[in-house]
Amino acid sequence: MGSGQFSFLFFLCFCQLSFSSSIPHLCRKDQSYALLEFKRTLIVDPSLVTSSSYSYTSSWNMSRDCCSWDGVVCNEMTGHVIELDLSCNSLVGKVDSNSSLFQLSHLQRLDLSSNNFSNSNISPEFGRFSSLTYLDLSDSYFSGQNPSEISHLSKLQSLYFSGEMLKFGPHDFEMLLQNLTQLRELHLTSINISSTIPLNFSSHLTTLRLGNTGLHGLIPESIFHLPNLETLVLQNNDQLSGYFPKTKWISSASLVELDLSGVNFSCNLPESIGYLTSLHSLSLKNCNLRGPIPESLSNLTHILDLDLSDNSLNGTIPSGMFSLPSLSRLVLSNNHLYGQFEDFNSNSVIWIDLSNNQLQGHLPKSIQNLVNLTGLVLSFNNFNGSVDVSFFADLKQLYYLDLSYNCISLTNENKHNVTLPGSLMSLRLAACEVKELEFLRSAKLLWHLDLSNNKIEGRIPDWAWSNWIISLKSLNISHNMLASVDSIPLQSANAIDLRSNFLQGSLPIPPISTRFFFISHNNLSGEIPSSICNLTSLVMLDLAGNNLKGAIPQCLSNISGLEVLDMHHNSLSGTLPTTFRIGSALKSFNFHGNKLEGKIPQSLINCKLLEVLDLGDNHLNDTFPVWLGTLPKLKVLSLRSNILHGPIRTLTTENMFPQLQILDLSSNAFTKNIPPGLFQHLKAMRTIHQMMNTPSDEGSRYYQDSIAVVSKGYEREIVRILFLYITIDLSNNKFEGHLPSIMGDLIALRVLNISHNGLEGHMPPSLGRLCSVESLDLSSNHLVGEIPAQFASLTSLEVLNLSYNHLEGCIPQGNQFHTFENNSYEGNDGLRGFPFTKGCGNDRVSGTNYAISGQLDDEESNSEFLRDFWKGALMGYGSGLCIGLSIIYFMISTGNLKWPARIIEELEHKIMMGRRKTQRKQRLFCISICFSSVFGLTL
Repeated sequence: MGSGQFSFLFFLCFCQLSFSSSIPHLCRKDQSYALLEFKRTLIVDPSLVTSSSYSYTSSWNMSRDCCSWDGVVCNEMTGHVIELDLSCNSLVGKVDSNSSLFQLSHLQRLDLSSNNFSNSNISPEFGRFSSLTYLDLSDSYFSGQNPSEISHLSKLQSLYFSGEMLKFGPHDFEMLLQNLTQLRELHLTSINISSTIPLNFSSHLTTLRLGNTGLHGLIPESIFHLPNLETLVLQNNDQLSGYFPKTKWISSASLVELDLSGVNFSCNLPESIGYLTSLHSLSLKNCNLRGPIPESLSNLTHILDLDLSDNSLNGTIPSGMFSLPSLSRLVLSNNHLYGQFEDFNSNSVIWIDLSNNQLQGHLPKSIQNLVNLTGLVLSFNNFNGSVDVSFFADLKQLYYLDLSYNCISLTNENKHNVTLPGSLMSLRLAACEVKELEFLRSAKLLWHLDLSNNKIEGRIPDWAWSNWIISLKSLNISHNMLASVDSIPLQSANAIDLRSNFLQGSLPIPPISTRFFFISHNNLSGEIPSSICNLTSLVMLDLAGNNLKGAIPQCLSNISGLEVLDMHHNSLSGTLPTTFRIGSALKSFNFHGNKLEGKIPQSLINCKLLEVLDLGDNHLNDTFPVWLGTLPKLKVLSLRSNILHGPIRTLTTENMFPQLQILDLSSNAFTKNIPPGLFQHLKAMRTIHQMMNTPSDEGSRYYQDSIAVVSKGYEREIVRILFLYITIDLSNNKFEGHLPSIMGDLIALRVLNISHNGLEGHMPPSLGRLCSVESLDLSSNHLVGEIPAQFASLTSLEVLNLSYNHLEGCIPQGNQFHTFENNSYEGNDGLRGFPFTKGCGNDRVSGTNYAISGQLDDEESNSEFLRDFWKGALMGYGSGLCIGLSIIYFMISTGNLKWPARIIEELEHKIMMGRRKTQRKQRLFCISICFSSVFGLTL
């Protein structure tokens, strides 16, 4: 190399070094200061930091260029921060409008997701990031109304918000979609949008997630035709409805995920679904779909997840669905599908749920080849045959198995060498003819075990307790033939159900972790140990239907979370617990059928959530606990068969018993008048609800309230009475005075019993408004006067008992009154009319006319009917018996005698049947004939 060349290279290196030394520091100081100030306003929650994650901000300091900080990306030319990613950084704090974050005005991407900014609204200052293309604030507990300034971010391509504490203004959602024309991804999950879906969307959209956002109205069909759409999720918007395209979807070539669960379609699933051949995930759960599953679903060869559960689909499962090569999850539960469960031609399936259908036949052998299967749920179908435990032996990944409530008989031919897979965590074999537990020896990871309604005898073996002592969370061996359980050695149990066995001995105490303990309907004896109060996590305690005796542990009233306390039908004595505290969670309190004495504890007034109070069939000696009327949720009050006495006093408040549906004060010694104020504010009895709600809380899966009521003359136990029965029973007391007419306002009543009292006066006609009443018993009183004609409108009435009063006059006719027997009225010598032989009215003709006229159709008047009757009779007068009969017959047969067709048909039919109910109708014809004969012969 020559000296000239060397000099030139040296010059170049010198120039480069000189130039490099003149370049400013990459990160601008104002950007560093802004980031450090933002860090200062936040803290890192150490409880949220895991071994696989840490907070980026912990490494931020001025010793390093801010553009090299974790989570920070700068523009290499200008030094401005253009990307900030602090997602999942365990950050806690507040992001308000004064935050230094908003000094980073050149940001193009900002991700603050999965942190905790629970004291923060989304600031309007976010609208200043005019260059922003990506914004993610999801799962960070922002709250308040979404600022309209977000819609100013015209370059935004991806927007991620979520959280139930966020909401949109009336037109914000529409403005957002109108202005953000470059949007590719829109995630607004669980935000309260509460609007219809606008018609205009960015044609660039690839992802649209609007699940659980309160959308309503109709889904614009244009959504289904967005050309680039890959993901459409609108699930859990139950006020939203829509229609599927009938032809090929424009986006069918690109759509990968479709989730419309909870949207109301109310139609058949169209064949056009089969055009979406790119789908990997399809969820149409609870969409009110009906009709068959279209064969075209067999075209979805890329499908991984398929969920059509909770609909009204019927027919068979298309055979092609069992051959889908990529299918991993098949969920068709809670439909009306029938037919066979066919063999799978692919082993890619990991989860199958076909529960709650009408499928039948044997389990297909191909299940044994599904080596990746983790869940098999076939409960509540009609599968049949014997299934040996060896059937599942090779399914080493299986952790959830449910065969309950089929016609399957589980066998174990090789008891010592074959067991169920050790991977099982949830096993449900209710009503599967299980007789022993040997097949569970290797199942040491069980969390949930349901062997209810089987034939297991004796006792639970020691090896089983040893296997499950740590893992088992819920155990249900109810409705078997177990003879004894000395102890329950489970350390982590949440729910234990041993109901309806043959258990004897003393009450076993479950582990301290137990929340739900059911051991009712056994033969347990002895006293309830006070150590049961150590179960401070108890939510439900059911010891009903045993032979337990002695006192009730008073400390039970101190368990703050206890919702259900049921010890009915035992032999408990002493007094009720008396120290219920303010804030008690108690909802159901049932001690019916014991030997309890004393008073009703007034501390129950602190149980503001109480819904069921049943203290019937004891020896309680008290006056009416009027203070219970202030309990806002009380639905059932049964104090029957005690020694309660004195007059019933009421409160002046307008909210007395506002939710009460069952009131049973029968068989006590209450006196004086029945106070009208007792019924004045029974709001739940004044309104007829077309649909009854069912329990939805966690406990309803384990326990349902029951109560003994007298209905239609029989005592029976009603289950889930809070949702089915509305009853008042005041019978067998010493009430006096008149029956309050205000009771006619309780139009939702199904059972009303005020028998065996000392009531006087007339029955109020207002009772004719009880349109839902099925059983009405006013017997054994001193009621006088006629039965109100309005009672004939009680078309739901099945049982009527007015016996042993002092009633008189004509019994109403028509509707249900043609079905009541003599015993409904016996002991009332002054009553006349059907079913008695003693007629109504001054003569036989008028009595008969009264009976028949009640059967006229609404559009036909009594006068027209009588005019036609006398027309036939007078013709008999002119021509004699034969001619008169001939003319009457001729006029009937030709239609000139316009008697109501229904009357004639009933007469012809019931005369032949000889039924008692038609005696008066028969007499009408006879009377007409007699009139013709008499007057004709006289001539």
